[in-house]
Amino acid sequence: MTEQLRLMAVHAHPDDESSKGAATMAKYVSEGVDVLVATCTGGERGSILNPKLQGDAYIEEHIHEVRAKEMAEAREILGVKQAWLGFVDSGLPEGDPLPPLPDGCFGLQDVEVAAEALVRLIRSFRPHVMTTYDENGGYPHPDHIMTHKISMVAFEAAGDPTRYPEAGEPWTPLKLYYNQGFNKPRTVALHEALITRGLESPYGEWLERWDDGDRPERQLTTRVPCADFFAVRDKALIAHATQIDPDGGWFRVPLDLQQEVWPTEDYELARTRVDTSLPESDLFAGIREN
Repeated sequence: MTEQLRLMAVHAHPDDESSKGAATMAKYVSEGVDVLVATCTGGERGSILNPKLQGDAYIEEHIHEVRAKEMAEAREILGVKQAWLGFVDSGLPEGDPLPPLPDGCFGLQDVEVAAEALVRLIRSFRPHVMTTYDENGGYPHPDHIMTHKISMVAFEAAGDPTRYPEAGEPWTPLKLYYNQGFNKPRTVALHEALITRGLESPYGEWLERWDDGDRPERQLTTRVPCADFFAVRDKALIAHATQIDPDGGWFRVPLDLQQEVWPTEDYELARTRVDTSLPESDLFAGIREN
């Protein structure tokens, strides 16, 4: 019997899993892959971004419980499993100069200590492939950057019996990817397609602000075809009702245009312990064959 393939997606907050790689996960679930989302924090300090829910006293007072309920709905839509690592949201510091991060938050944890929770989960779930954020966090939120840091430590440590010996039986994941869904080639392609069709593009200002010096392009090594699951992705994202405006910019690009112009979700292969040929169209390339 062939062993079931397993994928672990490591994310900072509830809702990140639905905006980064959600269609990929839904695709793999449909193929029988076991998929687990590791959510580092509860999103306790996240702003209420949906204008229709701003000012709701119950939500403001019970934001942790509300976001947990949203996460439960999203994971059901995607068909994935999900586990909380139990860290406290750092919030996104704003101002000049930036204020200090709150005491005890995820962004202030010792990386080696914090990584143990993820090592324990890796050894329990035994993923063949992991996804996470690059060293910039995808964008410079302290929780995203810390998610990157503990993911790198855990990927290397999980298979080493001398590290975190109390965290379970060692398991060595084979590949690690960075989510790179918000890349410039995709943004340009969608923007130009919208303009060509005579439609308004939400990406014009993005591209004007895009500073190639500050945001050098990443290498897109792996493009997973998953257009058939874009609708599932959107439904999961809308489940995070406090975090997304269903009438906002996320949903201004017609689904059929997205499916035609850029039918993939994109990744950067950061670590591999198996041979693979780039570019890839499958996160399990080099693993299925073995």
